[in-house]
Amino acid sequence: MKLVIFGASGPTGRLATEQALAEGHSVTAVTRRPDAFPAGAHRPEVVGADVMDAAAVDRAVAGHDAVISTLGVPYTKENVTVYSQGAAHIARAMADHGVRRLVCVSSIGVTPEHAPGETLMFRKVIAPILLKLGRTIYADMGRMEELLRGTDLEWTVLRPAGLFDGDEVTDYVVGEPRIPGRFTSRRDLADALLRAAVDGRHVRSAVEVVTTRGVPSYFGVFVKEALHIGNKR
Repeated sequence: MKLVIFGASGPTGRLATEQALAEGHSVTAVTRRPDAFPAGAHRPEVVGADVMDAAAVDRAVAGHDAVISTLGVPYTKENVTVYSQGAAHIARAMADHGVRRLVCVSSIGVTPEHAPGETLMFRKVIAPILLKLGRTIYADMGRMEELLRGTDLEWTVLRPAGLFDGDEVTDYVVGEPRIPGRFTSRRDLADALLRAAVDGRHVRSAVEVVTTRGVPSYFGVFVKEALHIGNKR
């Protein structure tokens, strides 16, 4: 399959690109920093483009079978539009070029609901802090999801929980909100993105992706990811 991956230089984007190439797919990796894209045994076609540039997005999408978006930005107090505006440009390019399949990364943070059985400490202390830190990001992810629902594309939105770096793909869980669990390995998320794009899973649905084993301590993830150190998805 011919895949184009936006946000390919980010942590999840690199993993998805690497796995797609290993599985024999043709990959166009779209990034704002093409010179910084890592070399490897299998190297994709690397295209320098900003998702906020509609013309550049149009050129990148042309000729592909499916689009994967792993776009992400660090927590910020500033207004965020990259998810919704980027999705608008991608959707328009897909419509113009007859590309139907789109898989995007969102977050469980777009919904205020808690998973069944969640602790009082998490519901009353930790979750409100995280939602406040990411409120501008989650708001724009919500706008992105609403925009996709208004298209006739075969879209899928994957909502991971707290992201961390895992060593291998696990027997992660994918399902309708809300799934018990606080963490998602980036390797599991990358695999879920590919499975959705290639196998046609969860069409026109927003589903959660949760890692169930080998997860780190919540404090460690909170310090590294929530209080970020500039990490993207």
